Amino acid sequence: MNTQAEMAVFEQYWIRRVFDEEAGVWYFSVVDVVQALLQQADYQVARKYWNKLKERLTAEGSQLVTICHQLKMVAEDGKMRSTDVADAETLLRLVQSVPSPKAEPIKLWLARVGHERMQELVDPSLGLDRARAVWKKHGRSEKWIQQRMMGQETRSKLTDYWQDHGIREGEEFAILTNIIHEEWSGVTVAQHKDMKGLDQHNLRDHMSEAELIFTALAELSTRQIAESVQARGMPDNAEAGRKGGGISRRARQELEQKTGRRVVTSANYLPPASGGKKKRLGS
Repeated sequence: MNTQAEMAVFEQYWIRRVFDEEAGVWYFSVVDVVQALLQQADYQVARKYWNKLKERLTAEGSQLVTICHQLKMVAEDGKMRSTDVADAETLLRLVQSVPSPKAEPIKLWLARVGHERMQELVDPSLGLDRARAVWKKHGRSEKWIQQRMMGQETRSKLTDYWQDHGIREGEEFAILTNIIHEEWSGVTVAQHKDMKGLDQHNLRDHMSEAELIFTALAELSTRQIAESVQARGMPDNAEAGRKGGGISRRARQELEQKTGRRVVTSANYLPPASGGKKKRLGS
């Protein structure tokens, strides 16, 4: 199976998905869809609900559970873990088993994202346009969106280098990303997400402009250092990551000394209902 992993958003809920390019089919994380249906901020509650629902459907003789698949997806801890997935057709049937006012909206959403992928295969720029529209809808400024997209381009160039130089996508990408992030910011990716009160959310979508800039500087520096020494494999690229992250760390520390303000903060873009008392970023 030749696949491409991505994230999609339904309202404020991020849903992991994988596109099977050979079959032309999207597979969605079932528990992520259940979490959105339940409007449940706690991922573990949604996971337990799905486990109970599987038991009930199996006892009733339903074939829905048996036609779900398991694929490895990035989990909360950044590692690739086996996850129950289903195509849109199966999910449309599963949705009927979850009492939720979001049943109809999510069915429409599932139908739409499948069509969007077909369009994006013809014109990849449409994917960027949709991402921009989602960020704008969620209150991001044009300046923030520009920085987010520039950062994504920097990130893509780094991961392209990794792929071409002996780094396996998934867990090894996550390890190197964490090395760079901790080196420049002083906290791990998981600690940074916890600081911001995030669960299954994309950390970069809740970064301030400064956090995005220093992340991009760390990843740009890492790639250029790796290219200069022709880094290959984990040890070489981990060392390039520490050096690249160090460049960004020193720049961050200098800025903090000049302004008296910390760059890495708990500020986020979570809506008040799920953001609790966490400080929200302005747009």
